[in-house]
Amino acid sequence: MRVLTLAELQGRFACAGRVEAILMRPARDAAMVRVNEADIAVSGLQGDRSRAGKRAVTLLQAEHLPVIAALSGLKSVDPAVLRRNIVVSGLNLLAFRGKEVRIGEAVLSFTVPAHPCSKMERVLGEGGYTAVRGHGGLCASVVQVGRIAVGDAVTPVQ
Repeated sequence: MRVLTLAELQGRFACAGRVEAILMRPARDAAMVRVNEADIAVSGLQGDRSRAGKRAVTLLQAEHLPVIAALSGLKSVDPAVLRRNIVVSGLNLLAFRGKEVRIGEAVLSFTVPAHPCSKMERVLGEGGYTAVRGHGGLCASVVQVGRIAVGDAVTPVQ
């Protein structure tokens, strides 16, 4: 059997991911609103207080929610308090840094980690900021605009 290169190993995924939730903030400091589907424009989710560029869309891995809860001393954490746009499950988001993924009709390019902000102390309690570090997800720029929906597959662009 041929030994795979590091690049080949980093491009392999056991299965496609899945969109678990789509959340938007219509204005600064407004509560997150859950929607079943959304259009992604160059500036991010339409209807969201998003910004164009490398932070147009933020994504969070659903599997990190129980970790954040445990590290915060909570039973569970609602993804809305973490203020990310798209919650996905079934794949390691960090493996996609610098790569492109298709979600529904849209294509995103993962750019930088989505670091926590000081608001995590208020919403998760003391130590909330530290609990989210390393588990806050990734930011992405928009490569191709399109519609996404809860349940859509999240797949690497080859």
